Amino acid sequence: MNQTTGFLPLTRAEMEARGWDAPDFVYVTGDAYVDHPSFGVAIISRVLEDAGYRVAILSQPDYKTCDAFREFGRPRLGFLVTSGNIDSMVAHYTAAKRRRSFDYYTAGGEMGKRPDRAVIVYCNRIREAYGDVPIIIGGLEASLRRFAHYDYWDNKVRRSVLVDSRADLLTYGMGEKILCRIAELLDKGVPIRKIRDVRGTVYLAKPEDPIHYEVAATFDYNDLKENKRAYAEAFGVQYKNQDSINGRAICERYDNKLLVQNPPMPPLERAELDHVYSLPYMRDYHPSYRAAGGVPGIEEVKFSITHNRGCFGGCNFCALAFHQGRTVRSRSVKSVVEEAKKITALPDFKGYIHDVGGPTANFRYPACDKQLKDGVCATRKCLAPTPCKNLKVSHEEYLHLLSEIEALPKVKKVFIRSGIRFDYLMADPDDAFFYKLVKDHVSGQLKVAPEHCADGVLACMGKPSFGVYEGFRKKFFDVTKKIGKEQYLVPYLMSSHPGSTLNDAIELALCLKRNGYAPEQVQDYYPTPGTASTVMYYTGINPLNMKSVHVVTDYHEKQLQRALLQFNRPQNADMVREALTRAGRTDLIGFTPECLVRPANAATKKPSAQKSVGHGKSGKQAHPAPGKKQSTRTPAKSNAKKSPRNASKPNTRKK
Repeated sequence: MNQTTGFLPLTRAEMEARGWDAPDFVYVTGDAYVDHPSFGVAIISRVLEDAGYRVAILSQPDYKTCDAFREFGRPRLGFLVTSGNIDSMVAHYTAAKRRRSFDYYTAGGEMGKRPDRAVIVYCNRIREAYGDVPIIIGGLEASLRRFAHYDYWDNKVRRSVLVDSRADLLTYGMGEKILCRIAELLDKGVPIRKIRDVRGTVYLAKPEDPIHYEVAATFDYNDLKENKRAYAEAFGVQYKNQDSINGRAICERYDNKLLVQNPPMPPLERAELDHVYSLPYMRDYHPSYRAAGGVPGIEEVKFSITHNRGCFGGCNFCALAFHQGRTVRSRSVKSVVEEAKKITALPDFKGYIHDVGGPTANFRYPACDKQLKDGVCATRKCLAPTPCKNLKVSHEEYLHLLSEIEALPKVKKVFIRSGIRFDYLMADPDDAFFYKLVKDHVSGQLKVAPEHCADGVLACMGKPSFGVYEGFRKKFFDVTKKIGKEQYLVPYLMSSHPGSTLNDAIELALCLKRNGYAPEQVQDYYPTPGTASTVMYYTGINPLNMKSVHVVTDYHEKQLQRALLQFNRPQNADMVREALTRAGRTDLIGFTPECLVRPANAATKKPSAQKSVGHGKSGKQAHPAPGKKQSTRTPAKSNAKKSPRNASKPNTRKK
């Protein structure tokens, strides 16, 4: 099999070269075609191929007419549609709603290859081309917009994407089992509008039609789009029913139609995950993209391995709970080592495995034994505000996994660049993994996500108190010193998250000053579909406890909070002074060491008390060890692995 035919067909010519007259499925995607298991299109198409179906990839078709959607003719079973690895609006716009200039999932980084709201546009073009052909939508954009949802870009509650797209079925979560079952039914001749009982799907019915599962609640879109409290309550019900064991069906009325979400599909167990990752991925972008310089997104993951799925961390700004779920599953050590061997055989492998991680790198099993029988707790987080008494903490298997990969002949070093959940690490009474992490798996800097220091803000985020991070920070540098290395922490920080006031931002600025840390980049809170934090942003209500939350929606105040986190920058001085004046903290404007900024037009210049810190390899300034200044280095491109929360450089983080 040559390099081109090893990929699934991307053109009619490639399809005909395989001897096909038509595919079973045409998979429409807003991304360039990358056949690597970090890309959802690659996984789903290979799983369907493994099940005996012919899949052709229609990548970034010209969406201005329906002609491009006729490339492969009418598929035998139907169209699959996704916007790509991330939501198309997040891919196109920053948190300030400015158009991005670079697309990591398009050849050469070119913008404009997919439309805004790609799932809706693609489905409408397919309907123009083929009328009533079966259309199944999935991926992150469809999954997180499956219910009525607040849309930050329109600043209103939009209808379910299933309604607006005119698709037949929506699949949410991880789609392998779901789509194989749908394909099986379609192949048997079952009309798609009769497929109503598959878990992990959403469909539209008549109000009088029977529903196959117990219903948790029914909401009305006309109420949800006007009543913020009702909207928050609806999200709370949705959040509590996203477990395959205890989740129930949820309905929404749209005039004379009823949207039904069936309960979630059970997650893939270890043997099933192992099989998915053993499929014949080409582990690269399609050769047709070489002339444009390739697809930038592959560089982040080409030499990285995903060993787990799901996350019981429960950060409120993260969409993982709504997409992959809060129960963790992982691959066997043997499966991961076999993938590492494939990576070492790649012609451009230099001896470095960039990451062995996933949504959260140091999770391998469900949080407790209870989850296996009764499902995840509907109203309790596993780690925040404090670890649950039933939490099982162990890094033993992960430690063994890393050691097995390190032992491979061509491997020089194994790094961990996915997020480490530091509170879970601190809960482990065995320090073996902590020492091994610091000694062998940090590439100069370790990225962690305290996000803030104000406990009120952290509570709204679903994060532990700042004292947990302080304990981790001290231990990290103690171990670093003990092993004789010079290493740094890169703490991710977020401004303007719901719950954050100007005083909270000032508290964080003072914390940064005390610790001599001047962040190169700060994440502005970005309200994206499918998260509890987005509901807080829109309604001012925490949907998980229905308590009121302070929310900053004014763009200028958001700029002030961001400026406080980068108070040492001369261009931010005016905004820092304005923020301090607004908050009644003019005591922090002056020349004394505790001050954040000098007075405007100060006649006398005095040396700044701010410690000097330099740039880290990640392009963010790293947190120096206590009492030590960091040497200045030129920012280099990060190899940090992408996921549903931080894909495509929009920095939509999930930790």
